[in-house]
Amino acid sequence: MAEKKTNKKSVGAGKMSVDKPIAIQGYEGSFHQVAARSFFGKKVEILPCATFIDLINEASNEANTAGGIMAIENSIAGSIMPNYNLLQKSSLFVAGEVYLQIDQNLMVNPGVKLSDIKEVHSHPMALQQCLGFLKKYPWKLIETEDTALSAKNIHLKKNKHVAAIASKLASEMFELDMIAPKINDVKNNYTRFLILLRDPIEIHDANKASINFHTDHTQGSLAKVLTLIAAEGINLSKLQSFPIAGSKFNYGFHADLEFDDVKTLHKVIKKLQPKTQYLRVLGVYKKGKYNA
Repeated sequence: MAEKKTNKKSVGAGKMSVDKPIAIQGYEGSFHQVAARSFFGKKVEILPCATFIDLINEASNEANTAGGIMAIENSIAGSIMPNYNLLQKSSLFVAGEVYLQIDQNLMVNPGVKLSDIKEVHSHPMALQQCLGFLKKYPWKLIETEDTALSAKNIHLKKNKHVAAIASKLASEMFELDMIAPKINDVKNNYTRFLILLRDPIEIHDANKASINFHTDHTQGSLAKVLTLIAAEGINLSKLQSFPIAGSKFNYGFHADLEFDDVKTLHKVIKKLQPKTQYLRVLGVYKKGKYNA
């Protein structure tokens, strides 16, 4: 199965402009919004979604959004497998990526001191990422559904004894003081986000692609695919297997390919088609840079 044929827009380098909101998972001030601003610019409107399923649905809804941005993997926690499955089942295309450094910050209402804090609220993952710092204090840790929502709530309630752990953007949006910045235990903590649009776009300087494929599962079938990719000078930067629903432990694969010339990619895709039972090009785009 080849790349879906649709009308393509052509764009150059630089931030992509959109005329509708971008769907994100989480609330205003979340790391998803930080990533959206990194790719689309600070003026981009966002449509908050409670779940990743909601994100995919809204990103697919032409009436509501221009697309979406979704976390797909983390340098510590690894691949977010449910999101790979959501992407594969959707009709969305990858138009870009953002590597965002995740810095967790302890924030309070103005005037609150460390000695005033009795509770710290945040998402369970954020609390876990900061345990080295949090264990130094006799605070009660309260798990919440979202980092940014925790920040918003302490702002709205003007609480003098509760702190939140969230992004720098959340502190700015909700007028909170970052009483202890960058308290996460592991400093090089990056999350990769994918830019998802309803139609494929043509990037002039594209040097990366994401594909999804199935082999016939005979001996050596996957090795033949990988050998072909390597023989054409393409770097396989990601290979993720996933079970094919309804099969007896047969697996499909998500692959990220890096190249110098998009013509090389087209050549490889053409050669891969007869060696795979299913092949879909999820997107051809510009490789992301690491953003702090």
